[in-house]
Amino acid sequence: MKLITAIIQPEKLPDVKAALFEAQVHKMTVSNVIGCGQQMGFEEHYRGAVTEVNLIKKVRLDMAVNDSFAQKTIDAIIKGARSGKIGDGKIFITELVECIRIRTGEKGGDAIG
Repeated sequence: MKLITAIIQPEKLPDVKAALFEAQVHKMTVSNVIGCGQQMGFEEHYRGAVTEVNLIKKVRLDMAVNDSFAQKTIDAIIKGARSGKIGDGKIFITELVECIRIRTGEKGGDAIG
């Protein structure tokens, strides 16, 4: 089992969701987050004052998948999120030690579904 976390551009979320659904990955958690990476932020002018914005809006997707779905999930995220420019995001893959479905008590890959 793997926990796949992706940080992507907010405007790419519909494309990533479509690619994930096409790959038969339907279960995900989506969060609005802010952060900075290689983009390093930008300057914004508001009412004559210059403000440095170094935390940029991003979207975080978390998906717990069985090993057989891991590569399909990664490929779908890349397909939907890639623009070829700085700021496309990152994908983090973590070993998932255990998963338990609260409603039924199922464990492991059966709990992920």
